[in-house]
Amino acid sequence: MTPVDAIIARLLGLHPKKIDLSLERLMRLLERLDHPEQKLPPVIHVAGTNGKGSTIAFLRAALEAAGRRVHAYTSPHLVRVNERFRLGRVGGGTLVTDEELADVLTECEGANAGAPITVFEMTTAAGLLLFCRHPADVALLEVGLGGRLDATNVVERPCATGLTSISRDHTE
Repeated sequence: MTPVDAIIARLLGLHPKKIDLSLERLMRLLERLDHPEQKLPPVIHVAGTNGKGSTIAFLRAALEAAGRRVHAYTSPHLVRVNERFRLGRVGGGTLVTDEELADVLTECEGANAGAPITVFEMTTAAGLLLFCRHPADVALLEVGLGGRLDATNVVERPCATGLTSISRDHTE
C-alpha cells in the first residue's frame, strides 16, 4: 500500500453517515486552508452526464497546443488517484507525484481535523490547493455528481462553463 493509498483509506472512514448534500464541510475545510479556491488561475468548469472527461481532454490538448499551462482535475481515476490531478507545465502537464499528493492530502486531512467529509470533497480541496501553488494559465475542473451542491461549485466565478449532454444517472 502506497502512502497515498493509506491516506485515502483513512479518509474513507470520515464519510458522513447519512446523505447530506452540502458545501458546508468543504467550505469549512477551504477556510482552514486559507481559501485556495480564491487563488486559482481562470477556471473552466465542465458539467454534464456523459462526455465531461473527453471535453476536459480536448480543452487541455487545445490549450497546451497553444502554449498554455493547464491544470486539470478529473474523476474518477482509472488506476491511481494521482490521475485526478494534472499540473500545468510549459510544454505539457504532468500528473502530480506520489510525494506531493501525499503531502497535500496530509495537509488537508490535518486541517479537516477528523470532521465528517467525503473523499471527493477532500480530493477537491487537495486539487484546489495544488493548483493555487503552481502557476498556470487556466484550470479545468470536472464536476462530480453535479448539481448546485457539487464540491467543485466552491469556485464562485469560473471564466467559462461547459455543459455536455445531460441525462438521468445515479437515480438510486
